[in-house]
Amino acid sequence: MRGARRGSIIIRVERRFVIQLHTIAGGRHYDLMLEAGAALATWRLERLPEALGDGESLPAEALPDHRPAYLTYEGPISSGRGTVQIADAGAFRSIDRDENRWSFELQGRLVRGRFSLRRLEGDRWLLSAGPS
Repeated sequence: MRGARRGSIIIRVERRFVIQLHTIAGGRHYDLMLEAGAALATWRLERLPEALGDGESLPAEALPDHRPAYLTYEGPISSGRGTVQIADAGAFRSIDRDENRWSFELQGRLVRGRFSLRRLEGDRWLLSAGPS
């Protein structure tokens, strides 16, 4: 959550996340999208991270940022790039972030808990579960 101070009152703004099942002609994968300002920071995952135990990881590939409309969109993607369906969604709280690492907490229907994304090389990242 972000906070803005007005006098002695702190106003909290909740960020959202979505995980979409992206089905294409050659198969399917999941897209994890985290609200980051005016866009959604996005990573491709092989599977849903709901069953990851502490210390377990999944490879993740950074994708271009997506429009906020994808937080609620389901259906076909333009130019024949397949279809998307929401697999999970909810709120998230950013814990720590720099250009090579992002720690956060997800509060979805299926995916809950603390996670971190760590850059390995280029667009290759690792999504890990548990305290960071």
